[in-house]
Amino acid sequence: MLSTACPTVIIVLGNPWFEIDDPGDEFGFTAAELAFATALREQANSWDVPYAHSWVGRPEDDASLLALVGLSDKHRRVSLIDIGVHLVGSNVRGDRLHNQLYFLPDQPTSLAMEAVGSPQELAERTATWFETLLRKPIVRHEWEHNGQVYASRYLFADTGEGLVQSYDQTLAPSGQAEDLIDAGHVHGRGWIQTSGLGRPDRIVNIRGEATA
Repeated sequence: MLSTACPTVIIVLGNPWFEIDDPGDEFGFTAAELAFATALREQANSWDVPYAHSWVGRPEDDASLLALVGLSDKHRRVSLIDIGVHLVGSNVRGDRLHNQLYFLPDQPTSLAMEAVGSPQELAERTATWFETLLRKPIVRHEWEHNGQVYASRYLFADTGEGLVQSYDQTLAPSGQAEDLIDAGHVHGRGWIQTSGLGRPDRIVNIRGEATA
């Protein structure tokens, strides 16, 4: 029987959303950027979503203002996804971000948004976008062998979109890795994909309310 575990979800009241990452950067922001960041914080103050790390700063190339939210599995200290927006003038674009440089992807993903308007209007659109993503349920699928988890996969439960996965061949059933590779469930430099494992042994709710 498939089991479902539900860890405690903590909602942090007064979570300081979108604080400036380096206070010294504030002097380098334009009036419009500061107005956007202030309005975004004001919008976020009314959220009752589970805690997530967030900040405002600049991406690696300093070409825009960046507002970022990082989702993670706190129990396992696993980073799941960085989502954020780049503000340039009167245009804002949001999507899944590179997890180190914080660049937007070359091709928009299913999470993408874009808007044009005043700093207040862009902050409102951005806040709505962030809140929608923060409410999306995230689950962790786990596969066990001999009482140990050898593979896991995090995904948005409402769409099935994968976030992060892992596979430990040393803990997996004998011969399974070779079968998965032969079946084509491998990417890049031998990274075995959990897509070939079938039904998980356990589903753990990480964020939000996941339906069965």
